[in-house]
Amino acid sequence: MADTDVFNPMMLEFPESFHTERLTIRAPQWGDGKHVNEAIRESVEELRPWLPFAENIPSLEQSEITARRARLKFLERSDLMLHLRDKVTDEFVGSSGLHRIDWNARCFEIGYWVRTSRSGEGLVTEAVAGIEQFAIMHLQANRLEIRCDARNVRSAKVAERSGYTLEGVLRKIKQDRAGTWVDQMIFSKVRGIEFGSRKQ
Repeated sequence: MADTDVFNPMMLEFPESFHTERLTIRAPQWGDGKHVNEAIRESVEELRPWLPFAENIPSLEQSEITARRARLKFLERSDLMLHLRDKVTDEFVGSSGLHRIDWNARCFEIGYWVRTSRSGEGLVTEAVAGIEQFAIMHLQANRLEIRCDARNVRSAKVAERSGYTLEGVLRKIKQDRAGTWVDQMIFSKVRGIEFGSRKQ
């Protein structure tokens, strides 16, 4: 293959938004920082044990910079953050996306968090199902992963409810804020087993 023919993911075209029953799921936009910041401030105690960005509450400017960087990464296809918004009210309810992308293997990790006031409604499970179908249909996903701290029972339950298989546990893979070594669970779905082998 000539150098000029090397696959470049920036040339891929796919939708920036789609819908599930209750959610609009879309790429970050300029101006989203304010809504994200509000959700983080509301949910920081629940998010802090699991997500590094919640260790210190960001300023409005920091949240806007993060949203704009996420927008640029989405456009260059290096990371596909997706915001979850209520389809009726347009309230920002959480964040998800496709991360740790390997375009050659078509492997993606689905991450997620939901604001405290909207937890317990099944919105994350709904979002995972929608994002999974988006990845299969538009990105020709071959493998989808969900990774979480082994102590994060709620996150693991989402993976289980969504039909992901626990492949294994990476023991003492990192340290938490207190310096405790923690394990990480890896769940997955793969083409030809948990979802169709036909290119869609």
